[in-house]
Amino acid sequence: MKESDLKALRKWRRRGFYSENVLVKLLRKNGYKAVRVPVSNPSLNPLPDIIARRESDVYAFEVKNASYYAYFPKQQVKKLFEFLDQMVPLPEEQKHPILAAHLGKRWIFREINWQIWKDTKLPEQERIIKRDKGNFDLENGKKK
Repeated sequence: MKESDLKALRKWRRRGFYSENVLVKLLRKNGYKAVRVPVSNPSLNPLPDIIARRESDVYAFEVKNASYYAYFPKQQVKKLFEFLDQMVPLPEEQKHPILAAHLGKRWIFREINWQIWKDTKLPEQERIIKRDKGNFDLENGKKK
């Protein structure tokens, strides 16, 4: 690999690391217990970028940093469901798979519906655009 490619890869990884840490702080500020999972990205294990809990609800976040579009490949979305399904012994209504797009200074959150995963109808990728509204309210921890 060329040195310029390595530098670009390191910069890209630092951006994701930065956004994950910013989101952990934001979650804690809003009353969540939250941790960043340091090995989540390169792993094929079903691990989210961030795991959080608020009261009896558990949240699995996949985080992207972008300027206008954030793309979440199917495999990364699937990992959120697999983690919650396999590792969290709670009813589905207490488990929240969430995509978090850090677009400049703005965060957009989208909770993905369990039925889409159960019906094996996850799209090849999810996309969040800067003008989207999102469907998850971080302050109250529920879908809007």
